[in-house]
Amino acid sequence: SVITESASGTAWTMFLNTLTPKFYVALTGTSSLISGLILIFEWWYFRKYGTSFIEQVSVSHLRPLLGGVDSSTPSTSNTSNGEADSNRQSVSECKVWRNPLNLFRGGEYNRYTWVTGREPLTYYDMNLSAQDHQTFFTCDSDHLRPADAIMQKAWRERNPQARISAAHEEKTTTIMEGEGLFKEGLEGGQHNEDTNVLVYIKRRLAMCSRKLGRTREAVKMMRDLMKEFPLLSMFNIHENLLESLLELQNYADVQAVLAKYDDISLPKSATICYTAALLKARAVSDKFSPEAASRRGLSTAEMNAVEAIHRAVEFNPHVPKYLLEMKSLILPPEHILKRGDSEAIAYAFFHLQHWKRVEGALNLLHCTWEGTFRMIPYPLEKGHLFYPYPICTETADRELLPTVFHEVSVYPKKELPFFILFTAGLCSFTAMLALLTHQFPELMGVFAKAFLSTLFAPLNFIMEKVESILPSSLWHQLTRI
Repeated sequence: SVITESASGTAWTMFLNTLTPKFYVALTGTSSLISGLILIFEWWYFRKYGTSFIEQVSVSHLRPLLGGVDSSTPSTSNTSNGEADSNRQSVSECKVWRNPLNLFRGGEYNRYTWVTGREPLTYYDMNLSAQDHQTFFTCDSDHLRPADAIMQKAWRERNPQARISAAHEEKTTTIMEGEGLFKEGLEGGQHNEDTNVLVYIKRRLAMCSRKLGRTREAVKMMRDLMKEFPLLSMFNIHENLLESLLELQNYADVQAVLAKYDDISLPKSATICYTAALLKARAVSDKFSPEAASRRGLSTAEMNAVEAIHRAVEFNPHVPKYLLEMKSLILPPEHILKRGDSEAIAYAFFHLQHWKRVEGALNLLHCTWEGTFRMIPYPLEKGHLFYPYPICTETADRELLPTVFHEVSVYPKKELPFFILFTAGLCSFTAMLALLTHQFPELMGVFAKAFLSTLFAPLNFIMEKVESILPSSLWHQLTRI
């Protein structure tokens, strides 16, 4: 045993001593070349298919052998292509919509400014509101009436105090005071033939009731308003109704509203898509476990929930980070851009509590939402269930959101896979070693010998222990083999 140990140690020392600096130069140069070729191939494959070749092979061939199931990429064989066709919009035009759940200027937005010193609304957003007011509530003869002329001037004012001075607009500091003024306006305008004014006041009164905790009363007011004015869909009162019904945890009525408005022929919104996902998740989230799903696969109900989450995330990919509290919320703007960061803020601001109330819903979202981006065809400009994501959303969101204290969320680009980053690091490291070895062969040879000796020291230690335990005759036979 002693002779064998001495012989192995001598052979190892002789091997290291026979290696010349040229060997280390050739070794590091070859390693750098091979890792560079792998990096070039990986980068080309990623640019073409949107994933790492090594990662795809490991997921597609090795994971099934180990019994794993990718729970985040369910089958989409039952997906209707009709919905994708019906929701196609022009990507060259980003239409800004009024936020159905916008806050109250005096009782909420202005109070935020007084407390923090920050302006929650951008001038662009407020200017859009002024244009909305002048479009809906004015006519050509308004200049003949002093009161209407004053209101037009007030809407155009940028400073809150100037607006209040001009027409006492936004004078109320609480929701109760605002409700009182709306009631006065409704009583004084009962004989007003302007439908837009009546709908606006009644809708805001319903929102006052919702904010003051009279949710059932708010639901009744909204239902009556939708029944009385069924053609005024531009106000999107059904989104206010959905939020109020979720607060009451009346999920059956929520499903009934969705059945009417989540239709192929109607435009989608984050509220519709994510509420549908929440209802599907509610059926399975309390018992969902990613480990169990990985072992046994997804059940039909779980598959439906995951597909609903993927659908919602593809429509607006910014929402999950707010629901999962990975990004801070701010006050929602008065206007939103569908599928943009502004819509995500407006949705999450009111609906985060409803997701938290459903046990396990956020956990299911956390486990599955990123799988959406592996399902969307690459490049990312293509779509899957909806029309390709508009490229103009970032520009519009920067106009709608206060970028001074909020970082605008950009459409989640596909991040570089780990194997590309690892190969790039390996290539750079070996290239640097090759350069140093070429410039300082003797010194690098010493470092290489010391590194190899240190690297193989644990192996030599184990070999020594094995040699001391095993009989010398058996060890001699093993070494011969």
